[in-house]
Amino acid sequence: MNRKSIPTSTEFEVREIDGKKYIEGYFSVFGAIYPLWEKGIETVDEGAFNLERDTDVRALTNHDTTLVLGRTTAGTLELRTDERGLFGRIEINDADQDAVNLYERVKRRDVTQCSFGFDILTEQIENREDGMTVWHIQEVKLYEVSVCTFPAYEDTGVTARQKELEDINKRKMESWRADMLSKLKGENNGT
Repeated sequence: MNRKSIPTSTEFEVREIDGKKYIEGYFSVFGAIYPLWEKGIETVDEGAFNLERDTDVRALTNHDTTLVLGRTTAGTLELRTDERGLFGRIEINDADQDAVNLYERVKRRDVTQCSFGFDILTEQIENREDGMTVWHIQEVKLYEVSVCTFPAYEDTGVTARQKELEDINKRKMESWRADMLSKLKGENNGT
């Protein structure tokens, strides 16, 4: 499995409740289109996240493992899914200047995007007649969610998808060639 991330445009909000600061918003929206390249996209299906299984998830800044904002096992990151997607609430540590600085950047709307890191467990590939290839991500192993300045696909994720598409097209061509050769030999009479 290749760990990858998907960039997401979302509307994060900051909140202060009982003297505590929070950053909250959707880290993934079900059915949203995540472009890989011109004719390749991914989408996350409803039910892709299993938060009963994935109980130790971190909230990071820009996927940087040295900038941990919260963690589900510590109770400082709350995650839930609903009909829209994967929602998260991060409790900001006032003693962590990096976390406070990020809170202020989100508050000013200087930082508004996010991403999440995961392994794909189950997916379905759809090859459309218009040449578009769509990967429907059906189940993931979730490791982290990130508030990001510039969310982007990790190169390995895009490279893996491109190799997968090349393999699909190669198999299609081999099947077409075998079918044509069979027809030329007269083996498929009436078809």
